Amino acid sequence: MDWSIQEIAKMAGTTSRTLRHYDDIGLLKPSRTGYNGYRYYDGPALVQLQRIILLRELGLGLPAIAEVLDRETDTVKALTSHLEWLAQEQDRLTRQIASVRQTIDTMKGDGKYMAQNMFDGFDHTQYKDEVEERWGKDAYAASDSWWRGMSAEEKQQWKKHVQKLGADWISAAESGVSPDSDMAQDLARRHVEWLRGIPGTPSAAPGGDVKGYVTGLGEMYVADPRFAANYGGERGATFVRDALRVYAEKNL
Repeated sequence: MDWSIQEIAKMAGTTSRTLRHYDDIGLLKPSRTGYNGYRYYDGPALVQLQRIILLRELGLGLPAIAEVLDRETDTVKALTSHLEWLAQEQDRLTRQIASVRQTIDTMKGDGKYMAQNMFDGFDHTQYKDEVEERWGKDAYAASDSWWRGMSAEEKQQWKKHVQKLGADWISAAESGVSPDSDMAQDLARRHVEWLRGIPGTPSAAPGGDVKGYVTGLGEMYVADPRFAANYGGERGATFVRDALRVYAEKNL
């Protein structure tokens, strides 16, 4: 059994043009092409498309998705891992929804806020143990105090800044420029300035090993898929790492 490109586009919430592009770049081939030139997709092709959509939602670019699909050939294993991540996200979002609903009910009702319930699902301390292991308890305490001292608007602005920096890195990596290009080095400069603004990190501490910290972070971006996803996947993270290394050698 198979489905036409129009049917698949409608079911997947995408467009026929996108599916044709996926075919052109070798990301998703139709299972057959009809005499009229129409593309048709069978079950395995739908599974491939599902994986592509899931990886896109993680922020990966198409080149990075191609790398993942080539590397993770055990589809069941890959989908099982992704399902585990989705279940964790579902739990977190469920708790956030309940928290916000409770806040709304409180504002409409007696006005008695339950602080311990208002931020369920908004856990910014999930990497506490990892930060303390890498850079010490003082580093985590300083950055945690800095974050908690921010207003909601300041936190939102900070998140937008981080998202913009990540998006610019992805664009630069996908443009084909080299890590030592002016564009990449300007991004590296912005990245280091951003790191210097986070209390508790070696880049913010007087006399800290900024060069070692920056180059070490670059390696971590490549090694840890959680961080690589912020830069479009492993290929994008490798570009960031190489650009930061060049910048560190010249300027830190």
